Amino acid sequence: MRPLTLRRLFLQCSLLAAILFVVVVVALKLGAVPVSLYGLGRDLISVLLHQTKALSSDYGMIVIEIRLPRILLAIVVGASLSVAGTSFQALLRNPLADPYVLGVSSLALIVEPHLALPLWLLVLLTPLGAALGAAATIAAVYFLGRRQGQMDTATLLLGGIITGSFLSAIIMFLLTTAGRDLHGMQFWLMGDLSTPLQQSLRWVLGVGFFAAAGAIYTTASDLNLLLSGEKEAMHLGVDVRRVRLVVYIAASVLTGLAVSVSGAIGYVGLLVPHVMRLLFGSDHRTLLPTAAFGGAIAVVLADTLARTVVAPSELPVGAMTALAGAPLFIYLLRRGSA
Repeated sequence: MRPLTLRRLFLQCSLLAAILFVVVVVALKLGAVPVSLYGLGRDLISVLLHQTKALSSDYGMIVIEIRLPRILLAIVVGASLSVAGTSFQALLRNPLADPYVLGVSSLALIVEPHLALPLWLLVLLTPLGAALGAAATIAAVYFLGRRQGQMDTATLLLGGIITGSFLSAIIMFLLTTAGRDLHGMQFWLMGDLSTPLQQSLRWVLGVGFFAAAGAIYTTASDLNLLLSGEKEAMHLGVDVRRVRLVVYIAASVLTGLAVSVSGAIGYVGLLVPHVMRLLFGSDHRTLLPTAAFGGAIAVVLADTLARTVVAPSELPVGAMTALAGAPLFIYLLRRGSA
C-alpha cells in the first residue's frame, strides 16, 4: 500500500471533481427541453450573482428550479450510498456488501415519506426513521453472519438477500393495503429523484451526510487494518468494537438519508467502491473520498439517462444503475466461487 500524501489525495479528488463538474454541466443541458451552453452559462452566472430576474428565458427557470436541485440531490444520494457501501465492504470484509445487497435499504423504505404529518415533524422523522430501519437491518444481517465468533461471508450474503426479500414483501403488502397510487409508489421504490424537497429537508440531508461521512473517515486507518481480520487488528491496537459501532451507525444514517429522499437506487454502493479501488488503490484514507465523488458521478449520469432516454417520459434511476451493477455482481460472484 502506497503511503498517503496530501498531494496525491488532492490530485485524485481534483480529477474526480473536474469530471463531476463536466457531468453536471451535461446533465443541466440535456433533458426533454434542450438548453444551449451559452444560455446555460448565462443563467448560472445570474444565479451566482443573485440576479434571478435576469434569467435568459423560461428555459433558465427549468434549469435552475428543476434540474439543478435534482442534480444536487443525485450528488448527495450517490456519495452517501458509495461511502456506505465502501465502509460495509471493509468492516464485513465482504466484496459483495452494499446497502442494497445486504437488505439495509429495504427496511428504510418502510418509512414512507408522504405521511400526513406537520412539515417540521416530517423533516425530522423521515430520515431518522429510515436510518433506524437501516441500522436494525444491518444488525440482524450481522447477527446471521456470525458463526462461533467469526464472520462467515457466504452466510452473511445469503442472510442479507433473504432479509431484503422478506422486507420487500412487507413493503408490497403495506402498499397494497394503503389504497394509494401504486404506480407512483412502485416508481419511487425503484429509485426516483424527481420529487422536489423542502428547503429544510435539504439542510437535514446535507448536514447528515457530512456528519456521517466524516465519522466514517475518522476510522479509515482502522478499516485498513481490519481487512486482515478482527483478531489481527485488535493485536495492532484497533478498538474493533468502537470502529464497528461508528461505521454501523454512520453507514446506516447515510443509507437512511439516501433512501428516504430517493427510494432504492441499487448497486451504487457495490459498483463504485470496486471501480475506485481499481483506479486509486485500497487505502481507505483515499478510497472513501474518491468513492464519494465516484458515487455522485454515477448517480448523476444514471439520472440523466433516466430522464432523457425515453423523454419526455422517465425511467427509474434504479433501472439505470442495475444495468451496470447486475453484470458486475454476477462477475464478483463467479470470481469469488472460482
